[in-house]
Amino acid sequence: MKWLLPVYGALAAFLLVLLAGPLTIRILSRLGTGQNVRGDGPQTHLKKAGTPSMGGIMILLPTALAAVLVSPSKQILPYVLFVMLGFGLVGLLDDFLKIMRGKSLGLRARDKLLGQILVGAVAIMYVLAHPNLGSQLFVPFLDREITLPPWLYFCLAELILVAASNAVNLTDGLDGLAAGSMTATAISYAAIALLLGQWELAVFAGALAGACLGFSWFNAPPAQVFMGDTGSLALGGALGVLALLTKTELFLPILGGLYVVEALSVILQVCSFKLTGRRIFRMSPLHHHFELGGWAEPKVVARFTLASVVFGVLGLLAFVYTFF
Repeated sequence: MKWLLPVYGALAAFLLVLLAGPLTIRILSRLGTGQNVRGDGPQTHLKKAGTPSMGGIMILLPTALAAVLVSPSKQILPYVLFVMLGFGLVGLLDDFLKIMRGKSLGLRARDKLLGQILVGAVAIMYVLAHPNLGSQLFVPFLDREITLPPWLYFCLAELILVAASNAVNLTDGLDGLAAGSMTATAISYAAIALLLGQWELAVFAGALAGACLGFSWFNAPPAQVFMGDTGSLALGGALGVLALLTKTELFLPILGGLYVVEALSVILQVCSFKLTGRRIFRMSPLHHHFELGGWAEPKVVARFTLASVVFGVLGLLAFVYTFF
């Protein structure tokens, strides 16, 4: 019955979030962690100012605790938790500076990037040193693998971790969107880890899904708490390290397709404005484009979350087709 371990991890994390959520929100409120809303965002978001932020700790700590309690072994798990909590620490510092300054900007971009790179380097060195992992890449839809020079794989892996972290961070712009979409993506990774017999990763992914689902209870519109960069940077880092340790680096753009689309919308918007002076979207990331187009926030969240489910299923099917 080992295949039930991710379910146990998900249930444990889900219950931990539900039990600890109300007290955590009260503590965050008393600490004055109210969200500073960006002035150039949708005007409907101004009413969200003051909602407690840094709620990502409600996801990270239950995920870690549930994974440690349920996982049958602890060989890979410490590295996974190090990356998730390390990226979360970078986000926590970013959120703290925003609160202290009373602005929507915290760490400078280069400082945030440096923190992400340093944390990611630890996991990448582990992958390169592991006899069953290394610098191989499995090519989707082709029954073959390619081996990169270690230095090139290191650079690619850093790109994956940083890109995943920041893409999820960009997606975290509407109540319930990042947590809901990550629930679907994490479930897909739990299934992949099960198929590979990587029980520790399956339990971790299950716990991550359960914690995100539990957080959605408090983060559903209108949100009682925001995850902040504490949560979003960590969730993206967790997604990236799952890709590295399951050797699905090239499958990640499919599994996390929603985050790719969100990040591309920002890149295209910036490039278009700088080159032509014109914007492609009403506002980026993409979820704001639809919001300003008349979609109610819950509708955007529901449809984008469904899109994340579809991407997760497509990625899982691509994995099964390639390996089985």
